[in-house]
Amino acid sequence: MLGATGAIGRAAVGALARDGWEVTAASRGGGRAGEEVEGVRSVALDRDEEGALAGALGGGCDVLVDMVAFGGEHARQVAGLADRIGSAVVISSGAVYADGRGRSFDTQEEPDGFPRYPVPIPETQPTVPPGDASYGTRKVALERELLAAGDALPVTVLRAGAVHGPHCRTPRELYFVKRLLDGRKRRVLAYGGGSRFHPVHVSNVAELIRLAAARPGTRVLNAADPQAPSVAEIAAAIDGVLGRETETVPVDGAPPRAGVGDTPWSVPHPVVYDMAAAERELGYRPLTGYAASLPETVDWLAGRLAGRDWREAFPKMLRGYGENLFDYAAEDAWLERYDRGRR
Repeated sequence: MLGATGAIGRAAVGALARDGWEVTAASRGGGRAGEEVEGVRSVALDRDEEGALAGALGGGCDVLVDMVAFGGEHARQVAGLADRIGSAVVISSGAVYADGRGRSFDTQEEPDGFPRYPVPIPETQPTVPPGDASYGTRKVALERELLAAGDALPVTVLRAGAVHGPHCRTPRELYFVKRLLDGRKRRVLAYGGGSRFHPVHVSNVAELIRLAAARPGTRVLNAADPQAPSVAEIAAAIDGVLGRETETVPVDGAPPRAGVGDTPWSVPHPVVYDMAAAERELGYRPLTGYAASLPETVDWLAGRLAGRDWREAFPKMLRGYGENLFDYAAEDAWLERYDRGRR
């Protein structure tokens, strides 16, 4: 398994080992991949070093699980070793999808740029063109080159939703957890708090990996939780886990200014994935739902934040969302004007 110490990797290592697989858990640092499970061997591996992956495969493997494949180069690397790989399971992203006008996550900064997808989104939905321009286009390039390997390498591509769970490096739940721990009593939610951006818990992705490993084939499947809660429902659920009460101030339409009401789930149109194909082809049944999984995630987040600046604890969140993620001064200034306007 490549990328075994990430959030999905840790869950998948345990799921496969408990299913009887002998798992080699590979990561750049070679650290322990989650819980101690019999039959797991951890190794250090940088796939971008010439010959490193081929050397690690040795005489071959029954299944290669690849959490960190990205772009055509990695696809060609894996396909070039097809004679030593029985089948592959590769993580992609819902960011590959385009709507009927060709809009995708990549175009959302343009006026009226955010896609308007069908609800739910099937795997047959068009994708952005392959290329090197963005995250989505590179994931499409990865998918197409792997799928082109055909009979030489059966590959299951999993298009993941908004990943959540312990050890996630970009935990969206941080947005609400930190506010509660900081004593914030009010929150501003754009789009009336009704945004839906379909999440997927790491254990549910791991279950899809486990099932696909046991049933090799060439297919593309969505990976998502059984529910797609609204951002207001997510906020209320996190309140419940921490035993807090927060006043929600809904805003019609887009965030009123940078740093105000723009959560990591805030989208003008719903993003909801269809899971019927995974149920049909793999017999998939989710292991958990969003609300049920939250206590473990919130506890992990609170532990990571204890005595640390959020930017140190979660540097990828800073790179992905910027300093405005917790701009309390901007929020307070906007709320003051909002309160004056209601008098």
